[in-house]
Amino acid sequence: MNNKNKKVFVGLSGGVDSSVSAVLLKNKGYDVTGVFIKVWQPEFVKCDWREDRLDAMRICAKLEIPFVDLDLEEEYKKQVFDYMIEEYKNGRTPNPDVMCNKAIKFGGFLKFALDNGADYVATGHYARSVEREFPISNFQFPKKEFSNSQELENRFELLAGKDDNKDQSYFLWTLTQDQLKYILFPVGHLEKPRVRELAKKYDLLTAEKKDSQGLCFVGMVEMKDFLKRFLQEKRGDVLNENGNIIGYHDGAFYYTFGQRHGFVITEKTSDDKPYFVIEKSIEKNTITVSEKLHEKNIFDKKEIEIENINWISGNEPDLDKKYQARIRYRQPLQSCKIYKNSSSENFKVIFDEHQKSASSGQSVVFYDDEVCLGGGIIC
Repeated sequence: MNNKNKKVFVGLSGGVDSSVSAVLLKNKGYDVTGVFIKVWQPEFVKCDWREDRLDAMRICAKLEIPFVDLDLEEEYKKQVFDYMIEEYKNGRTPNPDVMCNKAIKFGGFLKFALDNGADYVATGHYARSVEREFPISNFQFPKKEFSNSQELENRFELLAGKDDNKDQSYFLWTLTQDQLKYILFPVGHLEKPRVRELAKKYDLLTAEKKDSQGLCFVGMVEMKDFLKRFLQEKRGDVLNENGNIIGYHDGAFYYTFGQRHGFVITEKTSDDKPYFVIEKSIEKNTITVSEKLHEKNIFDKKEIEIENINWISGNEPDLDKKYQARIRYRQPLQSCKIYKNSSSENFKVIFDEHQKSASSGQSVVFYDDEVCLGGGIIC
């Protein structure tokens, strides 16, 4: 494939993965431009984005490729941060990294790149994309018998990254065919140690740089302390399993299932074990706690309902088959069966094994071996 006239905008975060991505693309003959995406951050938290931007500029200078700034602060504030706060306010546990990929990296950034003449965008995600031919009948429902002369249609599949420990396909389940055809994942076929080896080989200043942890401004403070800046404290009652008041808390929306700190127990004895949050009511502003979390397996669920489903192929998979899924990043894949809800657009997932701490707002992401099929949000 002749890449000489193919223009790629690479999202440069100032980290090693995106830096190596830029090198690999340039070596393959692409016309590469480095883009640093500026996103919104709270004024009270000091994030080293300026240093990251400077590193991105230095990488571009070393590789002799153009550098571009892209300001997506407004989009990030509205579509990622405000979404996250609203979800917590409603007692849900969101995944802002999923929304960042949807709205920013493969939303605003992709649009900017295409509007400015790029053929592709590239990121340092540990994921892979492949284009394959499928019989068109594979994408028609109900199924039809194949004829002897099948029409073929090209479709893109999202695959897990080769490095199981770094695979980021979990955060990419909202991608569509219209996005995948423009996306390159240059390091998705590599393992992290190899990426660092390449960074050293090409003398990149990011070779030893520590990996970022998603929302950097959240990682620097406790989530509860962070949320208190945006959600006003509202004292409420802590209840035991019998409904008796045994303490108080600062606001039900601050707490997640299984949490064992951050509330005050006033009615306790020296024999009391640690208490865990087992239930919360946003409407009544109460949380219920128990000492018996592990004994009762209160959060274990085999059946989960999901909404806002996206199938990356554009169509539902064969629901007669069994698939695998995970409800959190890096969780080992869990065998499951997917069912369509007859009365709504939601789907039901029944796992072979109980799933711990499945909270509303979390993403459930489906796989068929290494192929990421899509996902949805726990109701």
